[in-house]
Order: sequence, then structure tokens, then C-alpha cells
Amino acid sequence: MSGRFTLVAGGAASGKSEFAERLILESGPLPRHYIATMEIFDEECRARVARHRAMRATKGFSTVESPVNLPGALVPPGGAVLLECMTNLTANELFSPNGAGSAKAAEASILAGVDKILSTCARLVIVTGEVFSGGNQYAGDTDTYLRLLARVNRALAARADEVCEVVCGLPVWYKSENEVFV
Repeated sequence: MSGRFTLVAGGAASGKSEFAERLILESGPLPRHYIATMEIFDEECRARVARHRAMRATKGFSTVESPVNLPGALVPPGGAVLLECMTNLTANELFSPNGAGSAKAAEASILAGVDKILSTCARLVIVTGEVFSGGNQYAGDTDTYLRLLARVNRALAARADEVCEVVCGLPVWYKSENEVFV
């Protein structure tokens, strides 16, 4: 089984998460799984995670925590999967003590995990951040992270059946049903 795959990008507070969730909810009566990538550092994070889990549970989502090691995520096959968000997962793989470490290893782990999930699910929606318009002169770890996220996003867009960016709550489609929009 290889599911339909949509990559949803957008800036902070653009509406990308709500749009991605709607795509999953409109996928029909499939089991719904949410891959959460946020690392929990403190009580504020714990409270946020608990609030989000409760909110998703009312919509029929089961939550799979996977802040690193996406290939090891235990996602039941055959369902609709929402992964949120690639921006966090990439940072975690690069900087977390439990992450892959190097940019090359992080990229390989992330893409292997996506390929594994995609091979067993009926529907995959991945949310990623548009973090590239804030400037172009970065150094050190920030530059390494941004370049890694850009490579991962490009690789995901190439694999995806559909790619859109959500701007002000509206999807702008770049790729859909084997069409590329320019």
C-alpha cells in the first residue's frame, strides 16, 4: 500500500495546521493517527501537549509521539496519518541528544521514516514551516538547520502527490493530481 501524500507548508499562524487536519478529516472513515514531533522540555510543554491530545482525541486521532527516530515510530498501517511538524522533527534530529546528530544522518532518518510510513498508510499529510523568508545571512547552526530543512522539504515535495502553501488560511497549490502550477 502506498498512500496519497500531501505536503502542507506555511508560515507561523498561517492556518497550515488546521488545513492539514481538515485534509485528514475529509479522508473518510479511516483510522486517524497524529505523529507529534514536539519535544517536551518543561511543564508548559506538557500542558500544551495534553491540551492538543485532548483536542485531537475528540476528532478520532490517536497520537504517536515521535520527536526523533521517525523510522521507529509505531504507526498502525492502513490509516490516515498527520505528521506535525517537519520543522520540529528536523531541529530535533539535528540538535537533540537523542537525534541523528549530523545533517546527513538527520536527513536520511527523516526520509526513511517518511518512506516507511507512506508505504503502509492510506493517506499522509505532513506539515512543514515556511521559515526561509526572514533573511538569507545566517551562520553556524542556524544555517545548517535551514539548509537541512530546505533539502528535506524539497525531497518531500518530490515524493508528494500534492504540495500547497497555506497563506492567510488559504491553500495555494503548487502540485496537485500530477499537475505542477507555476
